[in-house]
Amino acid sequence: MYECKGNVCIVGYSFHYQKPSIGKKLVHLDLKGAPPRIDYLHKLIGLFSGLGADGILVEYEDMFPYEGELKVLQSTQHSPYSREEVLSIQEVAKSQGLEVIPLVQTFGHMEFVLKHKSLWGLREVGHCLGTLNPHREEGVRLVEEMLRQVVELHPGSTSLHIGADEVYLLGEGEESRCWLSTPGRTVQQLFLSHVTRVAKGVREAWPNLNMIMWDDMLRGMDHDTLKGSGLVGLVQLMLWDYNPTLDVKNTVYLLERYSGAGLSELWAASAFKGSTNVHTCVTSTQRHVDNHLQWLQVAAALPEGIHMLGIALTGWQRYDHLSVLCELLPLALPSLASSLQTLTHGQYFSPYTL
Repeated sequence: MYECKGNVCIVGYSFHYQKPSIGKKLVHLDLKGAPPRIDYLHKLIGLFSGLGADGILVEYEDMFPYEGELKVLQSTQHSPYSREEVLSIQEVAKSQGLEVIPLVQTFGHMEFVLKHKSLWGLREVGHCLGTLNPHREEGVRLVEEMLRQVVELHPGSTSLHIGADEVYLLGEGEESRCWLSTPGRTVQQLFLSHVTRVAKGVREAWPNLNMIMWDDMLRGMDHDTLKGSGLVGLVQLMLWDYNPTLDVKNTVYLLERYSGAGLSELWAASAFKGSTNVHTCVTSTQRHVDNHLQWLQVAAALPEGIHMLGIALTGWQRYDHLSVLCELLPLALPSLASSLQTLTHGQYFSPYTL
């Protein structure tokens, strides 16, 4: 005896299960380590679509064909994708019914930018390659030009991710310490002032472009700070948690807090690879399936009024630009397939029960 539910056949019994709505499913392509060749990337996009994805979140980093003064940002270890290849990624995705959302770091994790000698002066702290000094106009102009080039080479995209996670050592630089010496000023305000300025610049240049940013730098902010941050109505927060034992209650509470402060359009971010250990060689599929099962519990527990737009399944190639490689993408495809199918069907079906 068996019963088929869509594409899934359950042996020996039948049941009725109402899956929680998780929204759109985006597969994150991290190209800052072992970037796929373009023909293989095209095949991956078709696979993503077949597995139930709705879009791809593309983090090019130094594989983007920056031009002019930004050409120094291009990779010298691998040939960066050409303009034609970047457009072809979008064409193939469109043919498969997938949207493309580019991700450009604008504050933290800017190692691929700030490692260059000509740009050392834009670091928050001399020994930290990842954090941009928010006080330098040249730094803001650099970020704006990076965004301009990426957005203009993605004419069909309706959303942009501006990063802004893990802004390490913010407030430790000499200019920041001077700024913070004025009573009442905080590192939180310093973070918000830069991100809000970037977001307002994007909104002014591309009024119809949706903006997404990582949430972790906002987690410690109180309701009034969040509400008065200047980000309300500008950005959609993406809350990331890759833990297989993700705390459902606290995650729902955090989403409620963001929504209550006016940041009501929200995304989740899980992982299908690259989040277990900095030098993991083989992906633990069960670990990532468990993470997605927890996110499904979060979606099921959300009260009305919280707009969960979707979830990005991150696939980190390395923890940062200067780190060693995590497990390679081909090794993680079974984990991605299991994770996407878990989200599609509302729970995990072991192949041994089909």
